[in-house]
Amino acid sequence: MTTTKSKKVNVPKSAKKVLEKLCAQGIVDTSEVKVALLKSRKWEAIKLPPHEIIAKCQLPHKNTGKIIDQSFMMHWLGEEAQLDVVEIDPLKIDVEKVTQIMSLAFAQRNGILAIEVNKFGIVIAVSWPNEESWRASLEQVINKPIRVVLASPEEIRRYQKEFYRLSHSVKGADVEHVKRSDVNNFEQLVELGGSGEVDANDQHVVRIVDWLLQYAFDQRASDIHIEPRRDVGNIRFRIDGLLHSVHEFSAAITSAIIARFKILGRMDIAEKRKPLDGRIKTKLQDGKEVELRLSTLPTAFGEKLVGRIFDPEVVLKSFSELGLTGDDEHTWHQLVRKPNGIVLVTGPTGSGKTTTLYTTLKTLANSEVNVCTVEDPIEMVEPSFNQVQVQHETGVEFASGIRALLRQDPDIIMIGEIRDKETADMAVQAALTGHLVLSTLHTNDAPTAISRLIELGVPPFLLNATLLGVVAQRLLRTLCPHCKQPATIDDADWKLMSENLSVDKPEQTYGPVGCNVCRKTGFLGREGIYEMMPFSKALSLLVSENKPLEYIRDKAIAEGMKPLALAGIEKVRNGHTTLQEVMRVVGIASSN
Repeated sequence: MTTTKSKKVNVPKSAKKVLEKLCAQGIVDTSEVKVALLKSRKWEAIKLPPHEIIAKCQLPHKNTGKIIDQSFMMHWLGEEAQLDVVEIDPLKIDVEKVTQIMSLAFAQRNGILAIEVNKFGIVIAVSWPNEESWRASLEQVINKPIRVVLASPEEIRRYQKEFYRLSHSVKGADVEHVKRSDVNNFEQLVELGGSGEVDANDQHVVRIVDWLLQYAFDQRASDIHIEPRRDVGNIRFRIDGLLHSVHEFSAAITSAIIARFKILGRMDIAEKRKPLDGRIKTKLQDGKEVELRLSTLPTAFGEKLVGRIFDPEVVLKSFSELGLTGDDEHTWHQLVRKPNGIVLVTGPTGSGKTTTLYTTLKTLANSEVNVCTVEDPIEMVEPSFNQVQVQHETGVEFASGIRALLRQDPDIIMIGEIRDKETADMAVQAALTGHLVLSTLHTNDAPTAISRLIELGVPPFLLNATLLGVVAQRLLRTLCPHCKQPATIDDADWKLMSENLSVDKPEQTYGPVGCNVCRKTGFLGREGIYEMMPFSKALSLLVSENKPLEYIRDKAIAEGMKPLALAGIEKVRNGHTTLQEVMRVVGIASSN
């Protein structure tokens, strides 16, 4: 048997000894030690590790004055013990494998947690380096090399509970030797001698769904994807615009998880042959409410479910927090403060159009105006709006909903999306009769929205009479402020990006590095880039003359419209993102 032996390290085992060492190294002032020792007694009584106790004492660093926190103590201890310090990332851990290494009782008793199992051995996270009495007994059982790393005691305690609770729930919910029998599985595999399904109300399934929801909220996910395959179901989260694999469950458990979501969303769990919509409102432990919009879709191996997560606080964000600043913000306010007309927001799915409209409506809504929306579905429930849900089964469509709203004395109408001629005609009619209409279109840029409306059947003279402006937008991942570092722009990429743009190359740019805060991705959060096109008299004249789209685009740029690519370059210049990220979002292939 091959093992990786521990290095001999000299790390004191008490808070008092650690404080003395910090004092000897010039990190803590002598006068602070006595105060810390008095504070540490209550935490020593509950047997917290020394470095965690010192972090809780909130001592100032002798040289920098900064508070000595858990992160500082972890890295100090890592250097002293010659161990790598890690932050446990649950998205990268195979819970089923790591929980098979040892029992929960063994893990808790020794303050350890297995975090990786691979062909080279096992990685064990410890909260204190000197305590390795567990090692010999574990090596005898697993017969694999062990690598020890240092992790936060708080993280170890948390994930001990979460991982083993999830593992227990999965084992309890799974049915041995069961293959799901499902009418929606186009490649149905029948195993003779066994049949059965997992109950969606089974307490194990309930706990798994609760874990998934809490997990998604903790990881800042915007979407939860539950995707059935022949033998397993994949769980993926969309974080900052990109999908990350989270976990795999058996087909039976996946089906039960989807059924549980459908129950919570008040959907028909017996209906698996057609797409369904639902919504869930949840309350977190801190009292914060979060809404989920659910959507199911029949696929080859059963129902696929996507839950889109909406944070109600998003409508409380300022335009600058969304990325709409400077001249763009001023132009936007000018457009939406007009008493009547149509303002359009365009972009692909997931580009932040709805967030922009909700934030705008929130700023416009007051006791003096009647704000109404027609949506399919209602994205976020907002008490200051009068929201109408499109219901195809009862005949409430966008056009009929707008027609009904016009009899409700509205001042501002938001239409979820202009999809067809009838909806476009009703939007124009509403604008002509003195209402401000906000809506979305799926086009690649702002000028294309004009040709799209004409294709839908809106006559140019009515377009000229009602359209106030068009805004195209995208969402860029922003660099993590905790770890970004100066970087250089690839000349080939800059040539591709700056083609047809009169712009100088940024002198100073930044690139992603990766740290514990951003989960080693180098990016943290997203913000918008905007292409503002007020519909001027010059543009309306080009529309009347039936000029090609290129003429309209060139004229809009001449009048001051910044293309999305140029708006993205400004974000690069300001150190908010990278050129590669802008190229990805605006659809320009990198040279690398």
